Amino acid sequence: MPLATLVGSQSDAMKLRLPTSFIAVLLALGGCASTTTSQLVPSPQSPVCQSAGRALVLWTPQWRPDQKDVAAREAAAADGLGQFFGTSGCFASASLRRLPADAGPAIQAAVAEAGTRNEKVVVITVRELGPVVRLGASLALVEGGTEVVLDLSEYDPARPAPRTFAVQWRSGGPGVVRGVATLPQDLQSALAAGLQPRR
Repeated sequence: MPLATLVGSQSDAMKLRLPTSFIAVLLALGGCASTTTSQLVPSPQSPVCQSAGRALVLWTPQWRPDQKDVAAREAAAADGLGQFFGTSGCFASASLRRLPADAGPAIQAAVAEAGTRNEKVVVITVRELGPVVRLGASLALVEGGTEVVLDLSEYDPARPAPRTFAVQWRSGGPGVVRGVATLPQDLQSALAAGLQPRR
């Protein structure tokens, strides 16, 4: 093969490779934008928070059977819940208690006791709290972020039956990889989306 032809072939190959590499870099950089979504099921829901009211907040985790790092997730949940009810202004005063494993009798006793004080009871079940990573889910190859799933029940002395709904909160996107450091803040964001404190 003549030298000129060989050089021409290599040059054409470089022209083809350069734009492809450039496009891949642009996609990877552009794919690192994070988005946050929250959904209430069913939706819409009126706010649970009452800035002038008092509440007893009961919480319990209910992890899937293959859940990893349970102790770390429960510590993050306790931290996030404490910070939210201490700083959000959701209620004028809120006491926070962890429920035992068999929560049914404890909830009924707490609701009866709170009713004598005309106090609202909010029960929060933490079903999912953690980083998620999906490989090959997009052109960026890695798609991740944080997911929080909560079941909420509100026992209001002014209502004959409790109100129950779920919060599904996600933050992340293509090229996003997160660890556990943000879990307390992520839980607070999910609680704000579900309980709707006044800003």
